[in-house]
Amino acid sequence: MKALLGSQDCWDMVVKGYVEPENAAAEAALTNEEKKVLRDALKRDQRALYYIFQAVDESNFEKIAEATTAKQAWETLQKSLQGVEKAKKVRLQSLRTEFEMLKMKTTESIDDYVSRVKAVANEMKRNGEALGEVRVMEKILRSLIRKFDYVVVAIEESKDLT
Repeated sequence: MKALLGSQDCWDMVVKGYVEPENAAAEAALTNEEKKVLRDALKRDQRALYYIFQAVDESNFEKIAEATTAKQAWETLQKSLQGVEKAKKVRLQSLRTEFEMLKMKTTESIDDYVSRVKAVANEMKRNGEALGEVRVMEKILRSLIRKFDYVVVAIEESKDLT
């Protein structure tokens, strides 16, 4: 979202916000140049609000539909998604445990096992874990069943795993 709004020169409206004149008299007292700057700021704020509206799903849109500025919408989204971040952290803890506990079953093919490991690894990445390919590969090699020990040794001796 930051990249989208930044590319449209609107991100500062989300961060700093748009300040409307307090009343019509204050707006009338502005010079033509100040009015032009104010109009441009309003346009950028409304453009940012439009992009935020376009980017969210229906349930999140309902939370921000009443927002009149991009900053209001953004702050509402941040507050509503704080619980999601906590849930992600909890989910990530259980995924880490699951990843470390993975072992190949004796009846399982290597393809099935690799798919199972990659599925857990991808879920961890979606939840914010920085999980490198080398770590996943090492996990697979480390947790294969005994009959593949000679293959693991051959791979480790012949290849640089990084």
